[in-house]
Amino acid sequence: MSKEIEDHRILNRSGNEPFSSVLERHISRRGVMHGGMGMAAMTMMSGFGLVGCSDDDDNDGGGDTPDVEPLALGFESIRGSKTDAIVVPEGYTAQVLIPWGTPLNNSVGQWSTDRRMTPEYQAASVGMNHDGMYHFPLSEESASREFIMALNNEYIDQSALWAPQGGPTNQQGGDRPVDEVRTEINAYGITIVRLSKNSDNIWSSDTGSRYNRRITTGTPIELSGPVRGSDYVVTAYSNDGTRTRGTNNNCANGFTPWGTYLTCEENWPGIFIKNSDRYADDDRLGILRERSIWGWETAASQGSNGEFARFDATPAAASARGDYRNEPRTFGYVVEIDPYGNTTSVSTETAALKRTLLGRFRHEGCWPGKLTEGEPVVFYTGHDARNEYIYKFVSAANWDPADANRPGEDYDRLAIGSKYMDEGTLYVARFDADGSGEWLALTPDATTQDGRRLSDALGIGADDMAGVLINTCDAADMLGATPMDRPEWGTVDPASGDVYMTLTNNSDRTAEGMAATYTDDASSIEALGAGYDTAPVNAANPRPDNEAGQVIRWREPSAGATTFEWNIFVFGAAAGDTDNFSGLTELNQFASPDGLWYDDRGDGRGILWIETDNGYDGVLDYTNDQVLAVVPSTVSIGPGDQAVVNPDDQAQLRRFAVGPNGCEVTGIFATPDRTSLFINIQHPGNWPADPNQNVQSATEATSGTVRPRASTVVIQKLDGGAVGV
Repeated sequence: MSKEIEDHRILNRSGNEPFSSVLERHISRRGVMHGGMGMAAMTMMSGFGLVGCSDDDDNDGGGDTPDVEPLALGFESIRGSKTDAIVVPEGYTAQVLIPWGTPLNNSVGQWSTDRRMTPEYQAASVGMNHDGMYHFPLSEESASREFIMALNNEYIDQSALWAPQGGPTNQQGGDRPVDEVRTEINAYGITIVRLSKNSDNIWSSDTGSRYNRRITTGTPIELSGPVRGSDYVVTAYSNDGTRTRGTNNNCANGFTPWGTYLTCEENWPGIFIKNSDRYADDDRLGILRERSIWGWETAASQGSNGEFARFDATPAAASARGDYRNEPRTFGYVVEIDPYGNTTSVSTETAALKRTLLGRFRHEGCWPGKLTEGEPVVFYTGHDARNEYIYKFVSAANWDPADANRPGEDYDRLAIGSKYMDEGTLYVARFDADGSGEWLALTPDATTQDGRRLSDALGIGADDMAGVLINTCDAADMLGATPMDRPEWGTVDPASGDVYMTLTNNSDRTAEGMAATYTDDASSIEALGAGYDTAPVNAANPRPDNEAGQVIRWREPSAGATTFEWNIFVFGAAAGDTDNFSGLTELNQFASPDGLWYDDRGDGRGILWIETDNGYDGVLDYTNDQVLAVVPSTVSIGPGDQAVVNPDDQAQLRRFAVGPNGCEVTGIFATPDRTSLFINIQHPGNWPADPNQNVQSATEATSGTVRPRASTVVIQKLDGGAVGV
């Protein structure tokens, strides 16, 4: 999630041992700190061999790749920047594309910096604060020149949205105006837009394309999987518990091999309030008690059919069929969208389904695992909150290549999605100190840490899978999952199957010498312990406030495996930190890793791109948020053939781009030919330079003060070659 809207409360009261302690014991087993900083970093990586670098054929990674020339980064690391502009390496260009407010059709006028936003204009234009995104080809031949892009619009910036009138009305108290609430609802959600580039390599949106549309917090969406039709999600809007309205706080994303987009509901609890008769999951996930973050519920008397009343989940009728006590239970899911807009299995016009079997919590994103014919389809997802968990979904159906996406053909992709995503098993991860781990099945008959059946511990029916999913977090607590330091983005090397995930930060950590005390104190949400009442520092996270974060990596023997081996790939830090385990320098120092993408270049080679959402002063004083690149197969090899970024190979981790002042850099993919790299600039402070233009240079510094617009940025080489090499 963006640091602009992070919920700082700790909501995990489980008492489970957090990852900080696991990592401390993992390190102490090897006497890491006895061998100096470089050896410390390398030894932490023991646990599995690196495909393509090990002489051992039995590496549990699908076999070694053929001998090929290592991929090499083809740009020099750039210096940090503190300007109102994008900075890229010499020989590259950066172009602004589809900033907030860009029209998607001809039903509304053109954008201008003094435009007063209305519900109608916002519903027909690009939403606010771009985040995760992905591309979907119209044909295999033209995939690098034109495609449909699905884009998350994570949250709203009220100061920019309402700039012409000096800010929102009654934000702190009183009833919000209906048109303002509707406009804000329409600024959230998903933007789907056709993009193409011309002969001069300038990208633009196709205004009026039949593919262009918005899915917002007000759009009807159906539920699928075990929760669909259950009593848990019955509301006044959907008496049969099959539908809801909208998707919200969509942060990171994913995609499926059959050509659909996955968008993930993350910081959604803040739009709801419930001031009495709360469910246990209301407290576990952090539903607010009084006024919501935007006060949408205050417009309830002016709407109809629960348009705004649904944001107040306080019981107000004799049963759930007469109110919205269950409305929050229709949020917190992975949402599957057909970007091509073709479906016969979904009755709404959105071509979207909430896939409830992948769990209900604050999903950061959802990433497909290594795809192998005849094996299950796997997705990984993390709960982005302090001391929360990492999850894995394994389909019951095995992958059939006949289900792969067929660009240019109209068929029901969501029906294929139902085959793979509505039947299977959801697991949560436990990380052990010896570098191993286990996936714990979240099923009604699972055994809790204290020996009970999970359904009994949750107080639900013996076969109530919907009840497990509604209470995913409580179920994970009871099974003994490992609380992590805010799991953010993940990505998978499709050759080895290695999974990378950013653990962005966790400032709830105490100084050296503090006792490691467990807690189960539920007296105050603000005081909840989340594993430890005072999470102690450790060899891997020795700062009292772990604001720098790290990238974790793990490998599994097969798609359906319930065991894995893990290590740490790189630690964030400022160059001058005494705890700079990866030996970062001024030219690659970073903190709070967030966005992540493994850019597969074939032959088992690839680039790992790392984006940041930094709030750590040690790095923030030097540079704005950034994009870094590293080729995992070229970094130093430590004990057990472990590749890890350490002081001996700083040239392999390079700063590639820096964003403008005030922004977060997020969202990333490249065209199939790798000549265009797309990133998103979220919540910039004073950028782009020309606030009236939808297409312009991203590297031009702003002069004066402008109305900021979150935007996609396309980075290309001047010579038209592949980016990064």
